[in-house]
Amino acid sequence: MRFDVITLFPDIFTGYLGESLLAKAIEAGSVEVVCHNLRDWSTSKHNKVDSPPYGGGPGMLLQVEPIVHCVREVQTLDPRPAHLIALTPTGRRLRQSVVAELATHRRIILLCGRYEGFDQRVFDILKPEEISLGDFVLNGGEVAAMAIMDTTIRLIPGVVGDHESVVQDSFSDDRSLEFPQYTRPREFEGHNVPDVLLSGHHPKIAAWRKEQSLARTANRQQSEEQGGGSPS
Repeated sequence: MRFDVITLFPDIFTGYLGESLLAKAIEAGSVEVVCHNLRDWSTSKHNKVDSPPYGGGPGMLLQVEPIVHCVREVQTLDPRPAHLIALTPTGRRLRQSVVAELATHRRIILLCGRYEGFDQRVFDILKPEEISLGDFVLNGGEVAAMAIMDTTIRLIPGVVGDHESVVQDSFSDDRSLEFPQYTRPREFEGHNVPDVLLSGHHPKIAAWRKEQSLARTANRQQSEEQGGGSPS
């Protein structure tokens, strides 16, 4: 799978791409990530790609011209068809089901927003899929782009060593949260590992995990319906 990231700040990705599973996937050739600096497509003497909005208002908007030219050129850099995603707060919420859809693409272009967002004509002309991490505002789309890459590569065969851990992740099965997990030591400051996990009785362990997963999911849903955060 190939990711092309269009951003004003490509250096943000340097450390991220060199660590953990993504770095291993890149080294193994399972994943390719190419960052493109949007300013390289600026027609301004000072490489500007933003302007004040027509009609007035705070902040600056990313201009349509450099974005359209950039995306069209980037699309030609690889023969695989590219799925274009714009990271915006008004987009479709990123969920595991969406991640599963994205993992079916062989190539994705991630368009990172900044400032007050994009000129509307970016959407009218390029017709990207819009994706959001949630109902909050980030300084730009770079963190969202990292989240999409991080979640998507986990579904590429061979990237995660133990495929069973992917299957058991939260939201991977009927949108349930993952069950609580424990490791050594058995006791710490009066907090003990549940006896069932030490029993060696696998059907009982599976039943306990399913019960805990359903309970945790129900608690989360109740908390969200009441307008609160995640239950502790």
